[in-house]
Amino acid sequence: MANTDNVQKPFGHAMREHFSLDPTYTSLNHGAFGTYPKPVRDRLRQVQDLSESRPDAFFRYDLPKYIDAARKAIAGYLEVDIGECVFLPNATTGINTVLRSLIFEEGDVIVYFSTIYGSCEKTVEYIKETTPAQSTKIEVSYPIGDNDLVVLFDEKIKQLKSEGKRPKLALFDTVSSLPGVRVPWERLVEVCKREEVLSMVDGAHGVGHLDLHLGVVQPDFFVSNCHKWLYVPRGCAVFYVPERNHHLIRTSIPTSHGFEPFPNEDQEFVFSPFPGSDQSRFVKLFQFVGTTDVGPYLCMEEALKFRQEVCGGDSKIKEYCENISTEGGKKVAELLGTEVMENPEQTLTKCCLTNVKLPLSIGEGQGQIREADAFAVVAWIARTQVEEHNTFVPPFFHAGTLWVRISGQIYVELDDFVAAAGVLKGLCKRVEKGEYHNNDGA
Repeated sequence: MANTDNVQKPFGHAMREHFSLDPTYTSLNHGAFGTYPKPVRDRLRQVQDLSESRPDAFFRYDLPKYIDAARKAIAGYLEVDIGECVFLPNATTGINTVLRSLIFEEGDVIVYFSTIYGSCEKTVEYIKETTPAQSTKIEVSYPIGDNDLVVLFDEKIKQLKSEGKRPKLALFDTVSSLPGVRVPWERLVEVCKREEVLSMVDGAHGVGHLDLHLGVVQPDFFVSNCHKWLYVPRGCAVFYVPERNHHLIRTSIPTSHGFEPFPNEDQEFVFSPFPGSDQSRFVKLFQFVGTTDVGPYLCMEEALKFRQEVCGGDSKIKEYCENISTEGGKKVAELLGTEVMENPEQTLTKCCLTNVKLPLSIGEGQGQIREADAFAVVAWIARTQVEEHNTFVPPFFHAGTLWVRISGQIYVELDDFVAAAGVLKGLCKRVEKGEYHNNDGA
């Protein structure tokens, strides 16, 4: 029987044949954990077999050249220098790497928006516990216009300076998580450059999702999950640091054999079991960071090959995913009798995610959901989708309203959104009857 894993098919349900999704599962949350096609799965297993067949040869001597080939592939895709790209297991690790490498002094401030990803905000809190750093959170309620968001950011930076504080680092998204909206991150980087603030871009929803033009925008630090939108297995993220900032990254997380201490008179030689390397200090930091499954990193070339040869290239993938997300979101809103989250400039949905308001009212009146119960409702809707309906779109509470975030992808069609709307409509009716009170809170 002929292998059809690399055969071009039209986008939509026909594309499911290339993936390992359960045929009965309606997948509308690709943005959370991603998934990858069967040819990439085969490459992953091949790499795992290689590492198991001759472990010492693989990890000590072969791995660096395999990783370099993968780095070359992703650097070419991002149009940046290979020496500025390394791999990490996920975007959270990248955020931690930057925040734990920088030296904070009294008066230094970390600036971020209230829509920051939860683990990143907790990392900021940890940095505040262990260093003199302070933080400032810019409260944002969507939908908000891009211009208004940039003005808020610019004004906050200027305000901090007028108070005698030093905004040292700003942390913001390419596409935020909840709500899932495109952020004018390029313009925020420009503000950082003008105001001499380091920019840390959380591009968790970035590579394979948006046209990034990193070499042009030139943020100070950028990390993006390749396992979300690029069809690379979990976990794999690309960490981009332009050469001008390599000196600011002192260590990987965790610190490993590539770390080079500052010279001091008490320093003793520390033996490394790995052969020497002519790579830069920055690249060597991340060549071997403890024993782990590096298979996902080495699937980069196969993932990019699939996108080009089977899907017809990045532009076609992104166009379909954005269009089906936008049209599907509108259809869900129509069927629920609600609305899509969008701003006057129509830029929030210029990505592969759409947010739809649920037909539930927050308040103290008859038939309304108490605000204190909002997160219990979110937890109940989330779990019930999986347990009873074999689907999942993440519900969330934002700016006094309950929403869901829906992902577009090359293997979904409008019918999937219609089905999701039916599920959500039924669940909202059950919420109105108080059924969520029975949720165990898990």
